[in-house]
Amino acid sequence: MRLGLLMESAQAHQRLAETHLARLRAHTEDLDAVVRDEIRRTLVDEFKSLSAETERAAGALRKMKHAANLRGLLWNFGTAVLCMAMAGGVARWVLPSKSEIDALRIERDALALNLSRLQQLGGRVDWHHCGDEARLCVRVDRKAPVYGDQSDFFVVKGY
Repeated sequence: MRLGLLMESAQAHQRLAETHLARLRAHTEDLDAVVRDEIRRTLVDEFKSLSAETERAAGALRKMKHAANLRGLLWNFGTAVLCMAMAGGVARWVLPSKSEIDALRIERDALALNLSRLQQLGGRVDWHHCGDEARLCVRVDRKAPVYGDQSDFFVVKGY
């Protein structure tokens, strides 16, 4: 009888252990789903924060690109203005002013008038140094008549 009772008690414990095992399996399966869901939520949250951080980094890079483009534009503009200013300064220093140009034109006209008068008065004379003593001589027109009491005056060639 004791053996029967012991067997019956063992069977009751075994059923109780199987019930607890079944509950534990169910609880483990539920726990597995909960863990998976929690991991999924954690990953989604991390990916959202990563996406936001990536967007902030991309925005910062766009701002840096814009600033670099603006800096390059200002640098090129400044260089161009500096080059033009240097060229203008050199031109102002080297080239004559309007008043100087007018004065040079007046001087040129006066020189042209003097040159014309000089040519009329013998400026086209072909002068040379002749002989061993390098005496001053001129080219004469041999076809022209001679002048003077002793016929010692000749017409200069070209007049």
